[in-house]
Amino acid sequence: MSSIVRTMEDYFQYITPQFPDTYVNFQRVPTVDTSNPFSAREIPSHDESFVDIRFRREMKNIDYLYMLRMIDGAFMSRINTMVVPGGKIGLAMEFILTPLIEELQERKRKSHVQLDWMVEQ
Repeated sequence: MSSIVRTMEDYFQYITPQFPDTYVNFQRVPTVDTSNPFSAREIPSHDESFVDIRFRREMKNIDYLYMLRMIDGAFMSRINTMVVPGGKIGLAMEFILTPLIEELQERKRKSHVQLDWMVEQ
């Protein structure tokens, strides 16, 4: 079996099953011609790209209007997909991921509180 076939099998077995479980997906899309790898001397810069941010449809607590106002040049390409200029990816990640991380921390804090009664004194 060739290594390319094995690599594709691994991709389908291990990588693609993760996509439905992803809450937020960031994909950088260059806006310059990258079709000929021999003519492009360097990786497109952030300013030469956009970032597609796809949200899982079940995520109801995302304030799209706030983010659209706060991130200059952002727009919605679909009901659950926001596009931001490549140079704004850090700001977009901050707006999107900070509340998710805070929620995880709060869940962790609450889970420890709930288990305290089980600790023998």
